[in-house]
Amino acid sequence: MEKVDSDRRLYTRMRLWEHPDQYVIEPADGPFDSFLAISRVDGSLNMIGELPQCGSTPAPKMRTIYGLVGMLRLLAGAYMVVITERECVGSYLGHPMFKVSNVRIFPCNHALKISTAEQKKMETEFAVLLNAAERTSGLYFSYDVNLTLSIQRLHDLGDESKALPLWKQADPRFLWNNYMLEVLRDNKLDPYLLPVIQGSFQNFQAAVGKNIADVTLIARRCTRRTGTRMWRRGADTDGYVANFVETEQILFCNGFSASFLQVRGSIPLLWEQIVDLTYKPKFEVVSPEEAPRVVERHFLDLGKRYGSVLAVDLVNKHGSEGRLSQIFANSMQNIVNESIRYVQFDFHRICGHIHFERLSILYDQISDYLMKHRYFILNVKGEKLDEQLGVVRTNCIDCLDRTNVTQSMIGRKMLENQLQRIGVFSDDESIHKYPSFDEGFKIMWANHGDEISIQYSGTPALKGDFVRYGKRTIQGIFNDGQNALARYYLNNFCDGTKQDAIDLLHGHYIVAVNRDMTSSLQEGGLEALASFPLASALVLAGVLLATMSLRQARNDTRHLLLSVVWAGVSLSIMAFVKANGRLFCNRPRLHKPRQ
Repeated sequence: MEKVDSDRRLYTRMRLWEHPDQYVIEPADGPFDSFLAISRVDGSLNMIGELPQCGSTPAPKMRTIYGLVGMLRLLAGAYMVVITERECVGSYLGHPMFKVSNVRIFPCNHALKISTAEQKKMETEFAVLLNAAERTSGLYFSYDVNLTLSIQRLHDLGDESKALPLWKQADPRFLWNNYMLEVLRDNKLDPYLLPVIQGSFQNFQAAVGKNIADVTLIARRCTRRTGTRMWRRGADTDGYVANFVETEQILFCNGFSASFLQVRGSIPLLWEQIVDLTYKPKFEVVSPEEAPRVVERHFLDLGKRYGSVLAVDLVNKHGSEGRLSQIFANSMQNIVNESIRYVQFDFHRICGHIHFERLSILYDQISDYLMKHRYFILNVKGEKLDEQLGVVRTNCIDCLDRTNVTQSMIGRKMLENQLQRIGVFSDDESIHKYPSFDEGFKIMWANHGDEISIQYSGTPALKGDFVRYGKRTIQGIFNDGQNALARYYLNNFCDGTKQDAIDLLHGHYIVAVNRDMTSSLQEGGLEALASFPLASALVLAGVLLATMSLRQARNDTRHLLLSVVWAGVSLSIMAFVKANGRLFCNRPRLHKPRQ
């Protein structure tokens, strides 16, 4: 593997000194003659030649940190995001791979003391949103290798590009902290610029006969249209889609290296599904006349990055999903050619809830494409034998559950083909023949699906028991019910605030002094009064009073009238909440959705 030059090596361990007026970061990897100082007044950065002396002041607090994620500027100050705990989760291309276990945010906002009362209020509300960064899941990093590029793209990098610092090599689509690194880039602080991705990293080793197969699954989440399940659907006008994830399956065996890439992403139309307290809010297509142009832009971008594209659409052909699927299919007819292919596969109609083995029907439809566009593979000398010339793009509605089952099936078929090619498998052998290998493969894809799902929906993937065990189980169906209810709660009552936090972290909403801050965060009119807990309490109180009055009705007929009144109040409140369900949900306040 490529050796990392010392002049572009990242600091892997640092000491963070908390002085009254500044934070000082001291690299702990060896003796250094300069240190990074961050002002606690306004977040300004500068290099200093020696550590500040304590003098008569109390000794500063010191903690070990493992990376500087970046800086985020708000209205009256800045906030420093650092990694305080990490976990080594394996090796990637011969280098240690780390998962972020804990992130801390340190305020640099002493200037807030001289701000106006309105600015202080706004700053406090924005700072609360930043706490979501400390709860962000699925963050990974490496000090030595570029995680944002597939191994095929890494192999094709020129010597000049390989000599660059990791952040300069990175694909900005998958650089989770791209926006937060801007201040560090401006100050040319390369040794502190740690690229972080969000996604998944899974790895297992298993014996295959006399051979040892090492299989890795790495996912990279795109930040262009990132967000939560119900508040980021479909595409924007530039063709960037929600929940776009690049998944790479990598095999190392007998000196050979092989890689197969897949992508998932929301249906590339302008559509939304705004929560309104119903279990399944209706789909709304925004500007359907724009559909062909948005679809064309999306697939043009995919073609530039991956070559040929096979779009596999798993949504229902009928019902509420059917309208989306039909518009998507009609738009695809305008661009389908030798390089772009579209396949509809009604997952629920064909496979139902338990017969996922029927995905073999889909494989029969796309196997010719997979064999034609192949995968990336290097021989024992590191010479390229083949490369992947196209990508399968899979979608359902959420691009989570049905998508993960389908991608794991495709990944299994391609892994078997790779093992056959390097002589480990005979032509008729499959992964099923080797129980430990089969189990490791299933667990790898199941964990991958759960991690991607938690980032988008807040819960593990549904249908995960099939991926994990190869069949549907009673416990798996029960878990799906629990997770579906959890998704309902999170989507309706939590994800609006989470979406605001994501928009802040990724620079999709940039706080500026000249922006009308009040209009962004203040709720007005009926929205300011709408409270689902209050409405629920009033309904329960009305039911309780109606019941009590009804019990007294046999002694006094006036209580019968009162019971009718209280029941009417409860029903009226319920009807009002149902008619105005969107107002009672937790909604984003920075980029406000349509009413």
